Amino acid sequence: MASSRVSSTTPQRTNPATFYRQVVAELRKVVWPTRSQLVTYFWVVLIFVIVLMTFVSLLDLGFGKLVFAVFA
Repeated sequence: MASSRVSSTTPQRTNPATFYRQVVAELRKVVWPTRSQLVTYFWVVLIFVIVLMTFVSLLDLGFGKLVFAVFA
């Protein structure tokens, strides 16, 4: 029968300076978007939010009129 051991060690805590160096090292690996990509993503998100806002507003207006018609 195979022996399985579960390690009960907790992760090592590091001091803030080591943590900061590790964060900077990881951020250097990030592929940042170009300015044109950033502008494109901004407009896509903005248009999507406006479309959803319009959709929810129309649903709210429609359900409000429906409730008013039923209970008024």
